[in-house]
Amino acid sequence: MPTAKSPRSRRLSKRSIAKIPRHSASGTQRRTQGRASVAGRLAALTPAPYAPIGMVFKGGSRGQAARAAGPIGTRMAFAQTSLSGLAWRAARVGLCGGLAWMLLFQVSVVRGSSMTPGIRDGDRILVEPWSYWLTEVERGDVVVLRYPLDPQVDYIKRVIGLPGDTVAIVGGRLWVNGSLYDEPYAIDDALAWHVERVRPDHCFVLGDNRPRSADSRDFGQVPLDLLRGRVDLRVWPLARAGRLD
Repeated sequence: MPTAKSPRSRRLSKRSIAKIPRHSASGTQRRTQGRASVAGRLAALTPAPYAPIGMVFKGGSRGQAARAAGPIGTRMAFAQTSLSGLAWRAARVGLCGGLAWMLLFQVSVVRGSSMTPGIRDGDRILVEPWSYWLTEVERGDVVVLRYPLDPQVDYIKRVIGLPGDTVAIVGGRLWVNGSLYDEPYAIDDALAWHVERVRPDHCFVLGDNRPRSADSRDFGQVPLDLLRGRVDLRVWPLARAGRLD
């Protein structure tokens, strides 16, 4: 059987029912808005992803790293690429220059005194292996030659007689083809040497220090194909570096 409620009880019930949804909705909304506000602040403080300048991505390219780093990274990557290219070109030029030097020139050390006073023991000379590919051997050339009795040994001497020449030493003075041969660089030898004609494809060589030189007077005439090259320059010691007489 229905019971009757007082007017005050009915008003309290309606007020409670009416307020609960509003309080619940308002609290939820505030909490949601608060979370959104905090999330917004956190998102604003979180740094964006970046790539350090010069970084190279694994499996990627230098261009990708540069693009990730921005304009500065692009310029840095371009500079690195340019420097790498220059270094590689310089290395290639140096390598080619070194190979060309090895083919065109050879530095040798003189041992002994047979070429003094012009060339001394310990001097470093520049040998030109290509010299006689382009020109003929000339009288007066300083040459490095393979020792005819042991081609593994190199000698340095001066060419005095060419194929067909006659060579003689009389009274310590050198005569070539019947004429006195002027040698301001040589130390004369008092010993005489008989007249000798140079054979085809051979040359007659002497050391400038005649009294102390083993040369064509000892081991005979030298085949032209045993000449390793002409010597025009001394490169060491620096105080006497320069062209040879």
